[in-house]
Amino acid sequence: MTTYAFQHVRVADGLGRTLPRATVIVKGERIAAVGHAGQLAAPRGAVRIDGRGLTLLPGLMDCHVHLCLGGDADVVQTVQQDDPALTLLKAVRYARRTVEAGFTTVRDVGFRDHSIFQLKLAIESGLLPGPRIAAAGRVICMTHGHASFIGQEADGPDAVVAAVRAQLDAGAEVIKFIASGGVLTPGTSPDSAQMTPEELSAGMTAARRAGCRVAAHAHSAQGMKNAIRAGAHSIEHATLMDEEAASLMKTHGAVMVPTLSALATTAGCGLACGVPETAVAKAKAMVSRHKSSFKLARRAGIAIAMGTDAGTPFNHHGENAQELVRMVALGMTPMEAIVSSTSVAARLIGIDDRVGTIEPGKLADLVLVRGNPLSRITLLQDRERIVGVMQAGKFVAGPLAG
Repeated sequence: MTTYAFQHVRVADGLGRTLPRATVIVKGERIAAVGHAGQLAAPRGAVRIDGRGLTLLPGLMDCHVHLCLGGDADVVQTVQQDDPALTLLKAVRYARRTVEAGFTTVRDVGFRDHSIFQLKLAIESGLLPGPRIAAAGRVICMTHGHASFIGQEADGPDAVVAAVRAQLDAGAEVIKFIASGGVLTPGTSPDSAQMTPEELSAGMTAARRAGCRVAAHAHSAQGMKNAIRAGAHSIEHATLMDEEAASLMKTHGAVMVPTLSALATTAGCGLACGVPETAVAKAKAMVSRHKSSFKLARRAGIAIAMGTDAGTPFNHHGENAQELVRMVALGMTPMEAIVSSTSVAARLIGIDDRVGTIEPGKLADLVLVRGNPLSRITLLQDRERIVGVMQAGKFVAGPLAG
C-alpha cells in the first residue's frame, strides 16, 4: 500500500474552501489527512510530492458525455455507418483522453448499445485507463424522437417502463429520457415537448423505485416542466427555460446540467465544417437563449452540475474543461465552476459519499495542476499543466503516472 504526501500545495477542496499551503496524505485508496503545512507531518516512508506552485483539486467530473460519439461534424451519420465494435474501440480512446484531462468521473447519458457497461467494467478492473463511468445505456425516447439513433424507442407508459427495465437489467445507474426535440436529430424541434407526461411519469417512477437516478434531455420549457413534474433529478441542457420552469426546478430540487459547449461548438464551426444545415440553424437560434437560461438558473438558486455533452460536433472528449471556462464567462467564479464540477456533480451522480471533495476518508481522486486555476480557470484546458491525475490512490495520467 503506497502512501503519498502532497506538501506545501494549494488545496481547493471541492466545497468552496481553499487551503493556500497544505499537506494532504493519501494512504492506499483514500485520503488519510488534510492539514496546514507545518502542522501535518508526512508519514515515514511516504512518497513526498513538492506542491509549491501547484493546486490540488478533487478529480473533475463531467455529468453529460456520450463516449459513443467522437465530435465529428455529423455524429448521427458516423454512428449509423460504424460497426458497433468500432464504436467501442473509439470509446476506449475517448475515455483515455478524458481521464488524461483531469476528469476522473463521467456520466455517460446515452450510448448506442450496452457495450458501455463493458467499457465501465474494463476501466474499473484496471484493464484500460479511463474515468469512473456512471452509464445510462440507451436513452429512452418516443418513436422517431430525438436521439433515436442511440435510443430505445417506446410509446405508451407500459412500453416505457419495459424500456427502463431493459436498461436497469443491463446495469444502468442513471436512466435518460428524451422530453423534447433536439439539435442533432433531423425532423425534431427543440421547442417541442416529446414523450407524454404520462409516459415520463411511468418511466421515472419505475427508475426511481429501483433506486436509479433520472436525467431528462429537455430544451423546451414545456419539456422541462413535464420532466420535473414526473420526477427528474436533472434537466440536461435546460436551454429555453422560463420563469415557471426555473421555479419548478428550484422547488423540486432538480439540477441543471447546462452543456453550454454543445451549442457553442456546433454553432461556432457550422456549415463550413460539415455540420448538417438543420443542426447549425437550430444551434445558432438557441445560443443566446441558452446563456440567458444559465443566468436565470443562477438567479433562481438552482444547483448547476457541470456537463459538456462531449462527443457532439467539435465538442471533443479531453477538452471537457472548456465548459468551466464558459460558465465563468457567464458569471460564475472559478471556484463556483470547480465546485459545480466536483461536489455538486458527485451529489447528482450519487457518489458524494466516496468522491468529489478533498476530505479524510474519501477516495483519493485528485488532480494536481501547475498554477492557480482559481485565478485563471483556463489553466485547466492546458494538458501540459496537468501534473498528475490520481484515481483511488493511483496515478493514472500525467508525468507522475510514469
